[in-house]
Amino acid sequence: MKKKSGFTFVELLIAMAVTMVALAAAVMMFRDSTKANTNVTQASDMSDNMRAGLNLIVQDLIQTGTGIPTGGISIPNSVGTKGCNTADRRVNRPPAVLKLTFDGPNSTNIGCNVILPAVEPGNGLGPTVTSPDGTSSPATDIITIMYADNTLALDQKPITGPACPTGSIAADGSQINFGSSPGCVTLGAAGIPVNPGDLLMLYNAHNPNGILQTVSSVAGQIVKFNAGDAFNLNGRTTTETSGTILTLQDPGLPAAPNGNYPATSCTRVWMITYFLDATADPKHPMLMRAVNFNTPQPVAETLENLQFSYNFADGTTPAPVNQFTVPTVPAPAGDNENEIRSVNVYLGARSTSTAAATGKYVRTNLATQVALRSMAYFNTYQ
Repeated sequence: MKKKSGFTFVELLIAMAVTMVALAAAVMMFRDSTKANTNVTQASDMSDNMRAGLNLIVQDLIQTGTGIPTGGISIPNSVGTKGCNTADRRVNRPPAVLKLTFDGPNSTNIGCNVILPAVEPGNGLGPTVTSPDGTSSPATDIITIMYADNTLALDQKPITGPACPTGSIAADGSQINFGSSPGCVTLGAAGIPVNPGDLLMLYNAHNPNGILQTVSSVAGQIVKFNAGDAFNLNGRTTTETSGTILTLQDPGLPAAPNGNYPATSCTRVWMITYFLDATADPKHPMLMRAVNFNTPQPVAETLENLQFSYNFADGTTPAPVNQFTVPTVPAPAGDNENEIRSVNVYLGARSTSTAAATGKYVRTNLATQVALRSMAYFNTYQ
């Protein structure tokens, strides 16, 4: 047989070496591509989380002040030396888990709010978030905003007065009977849904700024406001002198309320608080949205910083900007929450896991500015 030639041992070694080099290069390229894809996926997840949370914050901030009287809503308060200095006279601030009042944490007393503004800053009142790699954020902020629920026709009909003669409010302010006359508001499945935990703003000619009450129960056309509500608003008519439901009554002699309510209307108000929750899942802190004192709902995860600053229009030049809380200057009165015209929002996020290349978490942030339209423009001729 004719001898057939083949590869020599040296040629085989060279071919194997070239193949191994090509395979190693391919494996390295695949590994790098996988790492790059992981980083891109983590960055995309962080961006999605931040944008989901930021979009909700922006939507709520745009509506801030809608249907709220210019200057805010009256809340129960006493005239005298005690004022809000005792805990039972404070108005609670959602969410319940933070145990705050509208004057700050219970451990401090920095004033007494007699008017609840449409936007209330909360500089440093949120938790400090510590990530698994030991990196800590500064004390995070919270923000509480209010706007009227314009999806309901609750304020299109009065709850008492000539148009609704069968409607009535208890003399002690403990309940409303929405009445059965054609001109009265109809509640329930066939009308307007009002539920326990809702926040109702009642107002009339005696108190155009209105007052707030928390719905305790609803039975037909009867809505009750039992004392001991989460906000600490109800049942304070015997201890407070202003900001209560009694301020809606006709004055008697010499000046005490006489139990009669003139034509009175009401509307439902949303009070919304944003804060970070680093307790439920410490490895994945969540941005929470609390409506009144209902259970807060997560709207974004793995956020580790939340900061707000505020721009004011107080008639000075230049006006205060990038303020983390309400400025106390110019003296003597300083500024107030009703002069806030825009809010700067900052969100900081980190990846859910460490990067393969460095073994460290990837971090990014997002910031925007939102104009408070309903607080910037109002009818000066009204």
